[in-house]
Amino acid sequence: MIIVMKSGTPQEEIDRLNREMESWGLTPENIIGRYKVVIGLVGDTADLDPLQLQELSPWIEQVLRVEQPFKRASRQFRHGEPSVVNVTTPEGTVAFGETSPVVTIAGPCSVENEEMIVETALRVKEAGAQFLRGGAYKPRTSPYAFQGHGESALELLAKAREISGLGVITEVMDAEDIDKIAEVADVLQVGARNMQNFALLKKVGAQRKPVLLKRGMSATIEEWLMAAEYILAAGNSNVILCERGIRTFDRRYTRNTLDLSVIPVLRTLTHLPITIDPSHGTGWASLVPAMAKAAVAAGADALMVEVHPTPQKALSDGPQSLTPEQFRQLMDELAVIGNAIDRWEKRPAFA
Repeated sequence: MIIVMKSGTPQEEIDRLNREMESWGLTPENIIGRYKVVIGLVGDTADLDPLQLQELSPWIEQVLRVEQPFKRASRQFRHGEPSVVNVTTPEGTVAFGETSPVVTIAGPCSVENEEMIVETALRVKEAGAQFLRGGAYKPRTSPYAFQGHGESALELLAKAREISGLGVITEVMDAEDIDKIAEVADVLQVGARNMQNFALLKKVGAQRKPVLLKRGMSATIEEWLMAAEYILAAGNSNVILCERGIRTFDRRYTRNTLDLSVIPVLRTLTHLPITIDPSHGTGWASLVPAMAKAAVAAGADALMVEVHPTPQKALSDGPQSLTPEQFRQLMDELAVIGNAIDRWEKRPAFA
């Protein structure tokens, strides 16, 4: 349930209503919009009468029920206002959201060695990326496949971050690793295989770093948003959604089916920022540019693209990785589309 306050409501009145709601055993969450304040009520509101709540203050404009099962993630919870997730990087704050320029995340599937990760960081930065992606801990289908270098890879990510100035996004697989990953990463990624690992979602929700939540391989949109709700309910409001393709019946030509229809669908359902990963979504480097451009045209807030200096030698996901040269060309092409829809920021030349 939400209480929409009239424009110009005094802060004292908002504070009074917050105390009143707390005395009823509810948790009020204030959402500051451009023109109005919305008080979101979390708790057992089933028996509350909106008309009676309306009588609590002459400053209340309307009282509405949030019909979706995902309460905090619902766009209605913010009265239609999109949220912006601000991420602090070595070179300043980068904003994820539908009112901000498209954010670009690039890098290898796995951190393999210092030379590779530093070179990749510098080259994607030169092309205009703002974040470096790279796995220290890798969930793999086969127990015999490369699982990542673990804690030593975090040290390499930290070095690449320091040298390049890029923000870092890396995956957390185990709740025990959250603290040490958060020391290096600017954004913690929850991968597709852990989307419904509810214990992990609660733990990443209890820490302060932003969370990139990938859609599960067979997850419905509602299941995905309910997973985001776990993080939001644990206290972390900085959640970024990431579509990375879903498993369908035809896997002969693509690794997954990239569901770009989620962009307009999610716009109606949630206020959370939307990232598209065309690398996992297609599985083939030749398909990545077309889907990346389509994602920006459709309104994605961010892109995550796999880039490796020598994809043919990559320890994981080489077939879907672009070379740095291909990534630079893609960024030039994306700029044309981004500028056309007024969502592209001129990227500074690399010094």
